[in-house]
Amino acid sequence: MPDFLRDAIDNINSAWARALERLTEPFKHVDATGDAAPSSEGRSRRVWWLVSLLATFMLAYYPLGMFLYQTIDDDVDMKSAPLYTVEGGSRAVSIVVTMISQQTEYWSPNKPFWMPASALDNMPNYQTGMIYAMSRFAIELGDYLGRVRGSSGMDPNLDLAAGLLKTDPTTWYWGQGNILPMPTAESRYREAAQALMIYNRQVAEGKANYDRRADNLISFLDRVAADLGSASSALDNRVSESDAGFFDSKADDVFYEVKGKLYAYHMILREIGVDFESVIAQKQAAGIWTNMLQSLRKASVMDPLIIANGPQGSLFVPSHLSQLGFDLLRARTQIREATDALQK
Repeated sequence: MPDFLRDAIDNINSAWARALERLTEPFKHVDATGDAAPSSEGRSRRVWWLVSLLATFMLAYYPLGMFLYQTIDDDVDMKSAPLYTVEGGSRAVSIVVTMISQQTEYWSPNKPFWMPASALDNMPNYQTGMIYAMSRFAIELGDYLGRVRGSSGMDPNLDLAAGLLKTDPTTWYWGQGNILPMPTAESRYREAAQALMIYNRQVAEGKANYDRRADNLISFLDRVAADLGSASSALDNRVSESDAGFFDSKADDVFYEVKGKLYAYHMILREIGVDFESVIAQKQAAGIWTNMLQSLRKASVMDPLIIANGPQGSLFVPSHLSQLGFDLLRARTQIREATDALQK
């Protein structure tokens, strides 16, 4: 634990101990003659300290809770967890399962108002973007990569995973118009990860298909490029609607949702590049593939202290949305170049 965080926790514990001491002080108070203080005076003091303690707690509860919960994990060097790595299976599936497991440990988009995480906005948007990209991968895995030339039926585990990953990320036990409690979004995503793991083990055992053909890879790249086109449009719309600079309250929402997509796609494409290494080498597309990953990596690690949506060409106020959009379009162009090379 960082020293500054440990010091902050120690200070909070000390303040809590002092507050408890003051709260119990009225019970110990006696006057000059040794008689106990009047009961009305004791009650008023107890009420005053209780109200003060509650107010202090509420003032610290949300800011401290938000600080401790906020986690935007954009480690582009992360590897698949050993628990989810399957020898002879798909590395792309393994990294997706790893990301799902990691993100659902502290899922934030569905937290109710009494939890500090409900006041966050950057982290929920980032996780929403990530889960969308992973859902897109699961769909394409079932439609193309997990079939034999598209003629076989969809693998039941991939079908299950794709459906579960479509769950609204804001789904909680209640609040969706349901009377009885329902599974949360993160619990459904964990079920999807389990289905993907079963599929990956079956691939390793030769009981399920993972068709490493160029046309399957091209189909997936086309879907990624189309999705990045939609993300580019979202960035452009926000840039066009506002140039409020550091005071654009919606700019960070768009920025982090797109960043989440780009990060997830970077990780998936990095591992797919290993799965399809022989195909990429045969089509002499290795250089293009490397450049594409570098562009996605650059966009994935963008992390300004404050997201600004300044006017184009501004000398003093940057436009982080435009910068992210530039890297996104560069990566999208390189994806198109990769598909052209794979078609030869």
